[in-house]
Amino acid sequence: MKNRTRIKICGLTREADVLAAVEAGADAIGFVFYAKSARYVSPARAAELAQLLPPFVTPVGLFVNASAAELEAGLRALPNMLLQFHGDETPQDCARPGRPYMRAARMEPGFDLVDYAQQHSAAQAILLDAHVEGYGGGGKVFDWSLIPKNLGSPLVLSGGLHAGNVLAGITQLRPWAVDVSSGVEAQGRGLKCAKLMREFCEAVAQADALAASSPEI
Repeated sequence: MKNRTRIKICGLTREADVLAAVEAGADAIGFVFYAKSARYVSPARAAELAQLLPPFVTPVGLFVNASAAELEAGLRALPNMLLQFHGDETPQDCARPGRPYMRAARMEPGFDLVDYAQQHSAAQAILLDAHVEGYGGGGKVFDWSLIPKNLGSPLVLSGGLHAGNVLAGITQLRPWAVDVSSGVEAQGRGLKCAKLMREFCEAVAQADALAASSPEI
């Protein structure tokens, strides 16, 4: 049995939501540095929010086709963050900052995830999201059968996850981590719900307990 499934809650914009996410059990908190997103925060605002994070909860910065200046501004504000590239970045673009990163893959029929993961072999993990118009998964679940077995890279499952389906995702796919955003929002994009975050983290823990007791699942 692998270690427990890690939890990233993404797109936080408010102090109360950061504190509630940590209390719920999040391992990582995502800040969106893509200006066209409704969940966008500036580097300065992200730095304010990250001050609330206790030790061992990782800040993650989500970038979409960012310029070198935008990446530099983000890293100055949050020098200890993990980078997450969600646009059309090449492996060379991702490696250029010289920092640990995750690479998002936009899943759809015909997409060669094996080749993609090999191209991005330097990534700490491959984050799997739905392919929708624009960037990000749009709260949509993709067809999990598109994921090949034994990919060789740590996988972060994303795309339309919520407390009602994350147990199935974990027991079926055994990802290294799960990533949730819209699935823990009740009032609008960027406005998280403490109850939904708690229920999501509880469902992840339930999935891990089920997998531990039934390793053949």
